[in-house]
Amino acid sequence: MDSEAEIRTTDRVADGREERALRGEALFGDDFSSDEIRDWFDHEREGFYSLYGAARAARLAARGATLRPEYEYSQLAKQHGYRWMPSGPVHHLLGVGSADGAELLPLLRHTSRVTVLEPSSGFAADSIAGTPVTYVAPSASGRMPFGDDTFDVVICFSALHHIPNVTTVVSEMYRVCAPGGYVLLREPTHSMGDWRRPRPGLTPRERGLPLEIFRRIIRMAGFQIVRETRCMFALTSRLHRVLPNSPWNYHSVVAIDRALCRLPIWPDVYHATRWWQKLRPTAVAYVLTKPSRH
Repeated sequence: MDSEAEIRTTDRVADGREERALRGEALFGDDFSSDEIRDWFDHEREGFYSLYGAARAARLAARGATLRPEYEYSQLAKQHGYRWMPSGPVHHLLGVGSADGAELLPLLRHTSRVTVLEPSSGFAADSIAGTPVTYVAPSASGRMPFGDDTFDVVICFSALHHIPNVTTVVSEMYRVCAPGGYVLLREPTHSMGDWRRPRPGLTPRERGLPLEIFRRIIRMAGFQIVRETRCMFALTSRLHRVLPNSPWNYHSVVAIDRALCRLPIWPDVYHATRWWQKLRPTAVAYVLTKPSRH
């Protein structure tokens, strides 16, 4: 086969793979080769920082490094995650893709040691709101540079949809979580648009995780699901136009959003192409635990 024919064949294979993923039948990127994963990783490494992180870091620096970083999803994280964990001290906390660490604030005062696995060097710091932290750069392979059973809590909010090899990373979370430990996840479950074209406000490679596939990945890793909650109804985020702060920082808004998302009337469409298909919950939150050994 000549080179031009090879290119055409490769393009057809890629198009077929993406079409299947857009239908929600596969998770795009999860079956990539090591070279494809490396390419994705290199392109996405500074994606979020370039879009939002640099401005957030500048605001935090202006306020003082020991002050609390901003987190626009505080009530969402509390109601769908932190409130379902047992109270008590955390010996070692891991944040996966936690950027400036704002999402970890509710646990910091109860935590002895904090590690953040974060690809962007722009977020690296010595502390989060005065709490010492160790930033570690991840590997494109998804393998985490930590020993088995290292962390009693792992937090990963809206990071998995930025990476290709989700199955590997979720399996690694299980490996590094201590028996009896907790893992909190929250991810978009819609396509976030056609990723083959530029999308304003999004990085080039990010895409949501089809819910059934995400559930299967979690089960295959070995986690026990303590709680699964649909959240972030498509219209709720538009309240930012009338509220002084992020709608996800209001207890009442998140409670109403949760009630809306529980209604069994919304279309179950991964890649919506009609306006009415877009009226549905757009994310899922998990509280997971790693079973204790007997």
